[in-house]
Amino acid sequence: MVSLLSAGDGMKRSHQYRAGRYVSQSSGYRAFIPENLPPDPEIDFDLELRTLLSNADRALGRLDGATGFLPNPDLFVFMYVRKEAVLSSQIEGTQASLIDVLEFEVQALDAGKPQDVAEVVNYLEAMNYGLERLQELPLSLRLIREIHERLLSRVRGQERLPGEFRRSQNWIGPQGCGLREALFVPPPPAEMNAALHHLEKFLHDPTPIPFLIKAGLVHAQFETIHPFLDGNGRVGRLLITFLMCEQQVLQRPLLYLSYFFKRHRTEYYDRLQAVRDTGAWENWLKFFLRGVYEVSHEATDTARKIVYLREQHRELVRQKVRRGTARALHLLESLYQRPVLSVKSASDRVDLSFANANKLIDTFVSLGLLAEMTGNRRNRLFSYEPYLGLFKEE
Repeated sequence: MVSLLSAGDGMKRSHQYRAGRYVSQSSGYRAFIPENLPPDPEIDFDLELRTLLSNADRALGRLDGATGFLPNPDLFVFMYVRKEAVLSSQIEGTQASLIDVLEFEVQALDAGKPQDVAEVVNYLEAMNYGLERLQELPLSLRLIREIHERLLSRVRGQERLPGEFRRSQNWIGPQGCGLREALFVPPPPAEMNAALHHLEKFLHDPTPIPFLIKAGLVHAQFETIHPFLDGNGRVGRLLITFLMCEQQVLQRPLLYLSYFFKRHRTEYYDRLQAVRDTGAWENWLKFFLRGVYEVSHEATDTARKIVYLREQHRELVRQKVRRGTARALHLLESLYQRPVLSVKSASDRVDLSFANANKLIDTFVSLGLLAEMTGNRRNRLFSYEPYLGLFKEE
């Protein structure tokens, strides 16, 4: 009986410490030192995990296929990356909304850009930069630093070493708490650098592993290492997108989990912490795969709604706009990329005089395609509300 209990205790210990362990530091706090990936003991692919993985894989495949039915998939991507940028930034406390960002882009008032909007715009720039760099540079620590530099450029956190891994201890906890009161203390700089080195090796390890399992492991490990003084959550979520694009799992960057993580924020943080505290990798991966399934399903549904909306509104324009139908259809098409516009931007888009562009916008308003946003008599802005409604949060 005693030997059986000892063996059981040993199994519990091995699972408890499979993600790492807390080590007391000379200053009196305990920091977490992560184990290298993949987990040891290895992931237990029980029936639930295998089912969730299969469902997530199929949903991701359907999403990839659904974009083929879109008249211009890049327009869908345009809106989706903005939705992701807003939600990922909101998780970190930014208050800017999707409409705030779209309004800023049409006005292009960089000098007066609100701080929260600036953070979202930086996220967009970091995402686009990373996707372009993946064409010439593999996902690596170097690329992660470059992305981080763009994320924090000229916004809150710009004094916190943009583009550089931290050289001091950081921690996670309520505002104003110290190291000893922190909810979680990542590894000190020396151990952090070693963990990053092994994470990069895991990224390029050719050992076969289901892609979504690898993506879930990488995201959790990055958040545990917490290598920057600020911006770790946003960079960690970007890593999921970059992994998908690098491995060509999706033709376009259309899987964004920030919506799921924001909707289940408490569980998101609890699952990550349980990995550190008890080695509960399987529970984290099940949560991650549920997110992939739900977000893929929602994105596929949105893609289908866009196709239906476009055909419905094109037919409406053909029936109701008797003169200048071609220009009206051209303006309608432009709204799928830039769904907020001014009279001047409409004039530029379809090569009309200001007066005629104003008349065309008035026609679109009367048809229920556009709605005036500002309530002003001058410098008015209009939004393509039926389309924007497909991207608003529940």
